[in-house]
Amino acid sequence: MTSTADAPAARPGPASRLPSLTGLRWIAALLVFGFHAGTMRIIAEPDYKAVVDALFTLGLSGVQFFFILSGFVLVWSARPGDRRRTFWRRRVAKIYPNHLVLWVAALLVAWWFADPVLPAVALENLLLVQAWDPRPGWFYSVNTVSWSLSCEFFFYLCLPLALPLLRRSRPALLWTLIVALPLLILALWPAQQLVPEASRWWFTQIFPPVRSLEFWLGAVAAELMRRGLWRGPGLTAASAIFVATWVVAAQWIRAELWTTLLAVAYLLVITAAADADVRGRRSPWRSRPLVWLGEVSFAFYLVHVLVMTSVLRLTGDWGTGFGGWRGPAAVLGFLLANLVLAGLLHRFVETPMMRRLAPRRRAHPSVVPRPRTAGATSADESSEQAGNRWVGGADRAEGRSTYADSR
Repeated sequence: MTSTADAPAARPGPASRLPSLTGLRWIAALLVFGFHAGTMRIIAEPDYKAVVDALFTLGLSGVQFFFILSGFVLVWSARPGDRRRTFWRRRVAKIYPNHLVLWVAALLVAWWFADPVLPAVALENLLLVQAWDPRPGWFYSVNTVSWSLSCEFFFYLCLPLALPLLRRSRPALLWTLIVALPLLILALWPAQQLVPEASRWWFTQIFPPVRSLEFWLGAVAAELMRRGLWRGPGLTAASAIFVATWVVAAQWIRAELWTTLLAVAYLLVITAAADADVRGRRSPWRSRPLVWLGEVSFAFYLVHVLVMTSVLRLTGDWGTGFGGWRGPAAVLGFLLANLVLAGLLHRFVETPMMRRLAPRRRAHPSVVPRPRTAGATSADESSEQAGNRWVGGADRAEGRSTYADSR
């Protein structure tokens, strides 16, 4: 899910925060939760289960939303002068403490139920490299949802190396990428025929370079918006497009198509919500309760599967579910219990460890930059690259200032 884990970074100025994107993170986490609640067959009553299936049949795409959002937020919030190692250290501080706690908890659960866990499997998961291993018992190991963190770590490794190129890219190339990346996602489905059948799910759903297409889609859109070049529908229209896409895809569209369609729909909602925040327009996604839910969504995503499977196994309802009204009640109970645990994890692990481990951001003056002319170069670029800084030196002010000024 941060992944499922990247909240917009706080910065001075009216456009420094994108709280609507934080609120939307909770909606994505809820989609994933609903999907797992359906696939775990918590609800035994067919009529009740049909409702959950209808609402959340595409809920797995919530991870797709997290990946797109992650690329968008990290490019939007990139600061001039940030060093690569500083960025990597900040990302590890954000992701790893929660992962470590859930890794230990999952191993304790496995010990309680006498589930065998190979040391090599546990080590892969601990180091977050399991998504590179096509064996089913390996990439879905220990805390199963942590495969997405393995993908995110790959994205984090690549971004500081690619961002200077992204900053220097011509608008025509960026728009070409906006069109090409969804088409590449679509092309993965025929391309999987080149992969052994047993590894096709891993190839399309888990393999980090493949899933990075969604991350780069968000990154390119953020760069276009940062320059004031993004053109997309407003938040109301984008939300309507998403709802329509979701309904149509759930009923009539094959998986080969809906993954691409939803990637585009998610991108439109993300950019529209960011635009609403930048321009100070109304947005239903930045209310205080939704922002808090978005802040704990990463922890929620990490705990929800482990909690539900453990309880179902303890009660003996694993694979059978709860009959009658107890099924929907159990789903609601799981939602609340996971939310409480996520709040505790966010409050006592994620937040204090970020403060302790992450390097402090240096204060930057709020300066509106002079728009960069086509073909312009700066001697600062080479000097900053030599200094191992990963944001082009020509962008002296923060990216969002360029965007806000140009609008």
